[in-house]
Amino acid sequence: MEEDCIVIRIARLSDMEYINEIILETEKSAIARGIGIARRSPESIHLYMKERKAIIAVTASGEWVGFSYISVWENGRFVSNSGLIVAPRFRHTGVAQAIKERVFKLAREQYPHAQIFSITSGMAVMKMNTKLGFEPVTYQEITHDPKFWEGCKSCANHSILLQKGLCNCLCTAMLFDPDKIENHKAKETLVNQHLRIA
Repeated sequence: MEEDCIVIRIARLSDMEYINEIILETEKSAIARGIGIARRSPESIHLYMKERKAIIAVTASGEWVGFSYISVWENGRFVSNSGLIVAPRFRHTGVAQAIKERVFKLAREQYPHAQIFSITSGMAVMKMNTKLGFEPVTYQEITHDPKFWEGCKSCANHSILLQKGLCNCLCTAMLFDPDKIENHKAKETLVNQHLRIA
């Protein structure tokens, strides 16, 4: 790979030129890995860009590198991190982790009190989520908004989700709860105040 600086930033309307590439790569990746990834329409990706709810990575010379976005559920109670995809030639370079961290930061900035969740069948994403403080949870602990689950209709595993009554599927639900993190930090501080480490 030639040296070309990668910029990871909030997507803007001028990034619409990458929409078809994002959709195509997402579909190819799902087929290649044999996993279910819900397809997104060009209109939905355009809307994420317009509302500044997407993160995009591009090279300084304008080549598309990666993408992810956030969606808001239940009036801001929940925010999902979704759609993480990286162009094949940029995989295994740390770009996915950087995009994941930036989309997480976007969610925390725009919705600081929201619980942030991600559902995934990919081990790499599970590891990234864990580094950010996400924990595995049951589907009952994430949004119950029917519109969220409608997004799963285009997934190859949707029939399994329906058979399980929207309570389980092949994806693992992971949740970041800011209240738990703050409580943990407060307890850690309290414990550390009583310790003397020599």
